[in-house]
Amino acid sequence: MITRRLASTVSVPPQDKSPRKIVLVGAGFLGSYVAKALIADPRNRIQIVSRHPQSLYSKLSTLGSQILPPASIDITSPSSAVELRKTFKGASAVVSMAGLLVGSDKQMKALQEDGAKRVGEAAAEEGVRRVVGISAIGANPQAATAYWRTKAKGEDAIREYHPTATVIRPSLLFGPGDSFFSRFATLAKYLPVLPVFGGGITRFQPVYVGDVARAIEICCRGDPTVVSQVAGRIIEAGGPDILTYREIMELVLRYTNLQGRRAIISLPYWVGSVQGFVLEMLPETMFTLTRDQVTQLREDNIVSPHPPMFGQNFEDLLRAFPSSAPSSAPPGDAGLKSVYDILPTYLGVRK
Repeated sequence: MITRRLASTVSVPPQDKSPRKIVLVGAGFLGSYVAKALIADPRNRIQIVSRHPQSLYSKLSTLGSQILPPASIDITSPSSAVELRKTFKGASAVVSMAGLLVGSDKQMKALQEDGAKRVGEAAAEEGVRRVVGISAIGANPQAATAYWRTKAKGEDAIREYHPTATVIRPSLLFGPGDSFFSRFATLAKYLPVLPVFGGGITRFQPVYVGDVARAIEICCRGDPTVVSQVAGRIIEAGGPDILTYREIMELVLRYTNLQGRRAIISLPYWVGSVQGFVLEMLPETMFTLTRDQVTQLREDNIVSPHPPMFGQNFEDLLRAFPSSAPSSAPPGDAGLKSVYDILPTYLGVRK
């Protein structure tokens, strides 16, 4: 039987001005925003862990010496445990962000469940005080799709080793460089129609990636006041607007100057499932669609009106602990940024 040394759940160090090492596991879209939010505090030193971290590191290294050399680690490999412990040594916080939107059930389990477990265990073994796990609204161990099941089991794995970990579950992320709005904006340029399934009535609560990054930065702080609000909590992160799938497509057409020039058509879910079955067998492109994604489109993706036990309100957190991080968003208060403010800044108006 393996003895698990859990991270401390009580003592919190006083705030000081000494450097703090924060490790980001995952080098994707969200990771770049989190790194930029963290370096607003001159004490923070950021290290990226990923299977292929060099691309993101090259972009971030121009920000200065707060960005440490990255560590190339494949957390899906059982042998990664040793390297993770070495990398986490001396870290004050670890953020687990590795995720996979398209992949087989086996691949998702290896990354989002088993990989998250290795991150949580290594963080506990090295005595890391703050651990933040990025999951998704809809995460449930009994869910119909592997994506949601493995996200939920990844949450459980991290909290098994680190009970004070904070879990953040975002809805649909948007912002410059995103994989959803930007993708459909590109598709709209080339396709005569944009399809929605089941009438496009599924609801989403898109959340600005910069706001999620701000929440992660807050959760990484060692300030006892912050820790008392976020330790062991689940934060469902949604933006200020709830939109149907069809309304989202209408926004894409509006901000790409294609409204009235492209039609939105509704297809039955079974048609999407057939398309997914075929497209899953082909190399991934901007046209890729999976059966699991079609299944997920049947479920609303919004913040629950009944927060989970030990929940923490996302907007309240951002307002309570303002960040000095630079933002590409329009100026405003510490509240949540809207799709109506942000989308025009990067989708642009194509003539």
